[in-house]
Amino acid sequence: MWAPVKAGGHLLRRGLDAGSAVVSEERALAALDAARVPYRVIRHGPVGSLAEAATARGVQPADVIKTLVVRRGNDDYVFVLVPGDRTIAWPRLRALLGVSRLSLPDADTARAATGYARGTITPFGSTTAWPVVADQRLSGRTITLGAGAHGVAVAVEADAIVATLGAELADVTDADSGPP
Repeated sequence: MWAPVKAGGHLLRRGLDAGSAVVSEERALAALDAARVPYRVIRHGPVGSLAEAATARGVQPADVIKTLVVRRGNDDYVFVLVPGDRTIAWPRLRALLGVSRLSLPDADTARAATGYARGTITPFGSTTAWPVVADQRLSGRTITLGAGAHGVAVAVEADAIVATLGAELADVTDADSGPP
């Protein structure tokens, strides 16, 4: 049984089966609907790289947005929205958040913090409405964002999601230099 929960301005849906892909996708889309954010669902098969995801979604790699869960402390996380062709600039993100240490949790911890499996994470419908930091390069763009299940994304106006989530826009990424 699902019950809508209002937290931090976001509509959340909690239930016993939060791990299933269908339920996770429904949670993400329901949260977008509740926030009245216009979106277009994009369904594609499995992808193994940023280039494949961009091609499957019909966008440039910079418009495939990674939602990263970053740990600030025990049970204290923040979502960071990062263009696909960029990586977090850790010193700038630490300075912005006013902390000396940040880390990326393992997949199980990220799932426990958000209700979503890694690779499907979105701030919309997360089991906790963590603060959101969005890289300033999203501003004014149409982007794609994970929608709670593998192979499912939404195309949205970045400015609309930044406003809806109350995200802080900041310069928190560097160009991705690729594999070492």
